[in-house]
Amino acid sequence: MRRGRPPRLRRVGFIPQVTYFKPAGIPLRILDEVHLSVEEAEAVRLKDLEGLEQEQCAEKMNISRPTFQRVLGSARQKVADALLHGKAIRIEGGNFQPALQRFRCFEGHEWEASFEEMVAGPPPVCPECRSVNAIPVHPPGFGFGRGGWGRHRGGRWQRLIWFFLYQS
Repeated sequence: MRRGRPPRLRRVGFIPQVTYFKPAGIPLRILDEVHLSVEEAEAVRLKDLEGLEQEQCAEKMNISRPTFQRVLGSARQKVADALLHGKAIRIEGGNFQPALQRFRCFEGHEWEASFEEMVAGPPPVCPECRSVNAIPVHPPGFGFGRGGWGRHRGGRWQRLIWFFLYQS
């Protein structure tokens, strides 16, 4: 049996911390859900929130422009369905890899580390002063939102990233 080539991982520069949205006043038990993948959320962020051109968005996500168009179209259709039909939106899963994360040591030096480097070993070390006292530099808009790591907030990726970035 022939199979197509494996899909290319989409690069994601922002993983949302709040991953569940629902209409107010409707109990969860009677709500239908729309599942939005992390890369679909990233496509909406880049195009509609950042206002980038499709070519720039595709380049940032490391995919072709036609693929970006398909991902964006799928995301917009799901969001419209949820908004107009009173459905909840859950952001989770997908075919993606986090982009580089910037760090700053207490001496003021900044550098980037890949997600694989963060997960594979000890906390990041400053390449200039060799300090292990480093904090992540978050892009604008990064935050945890309301709530915490409850049933509908956050997922395995968010907890994994939080664990490696914020442990003391």
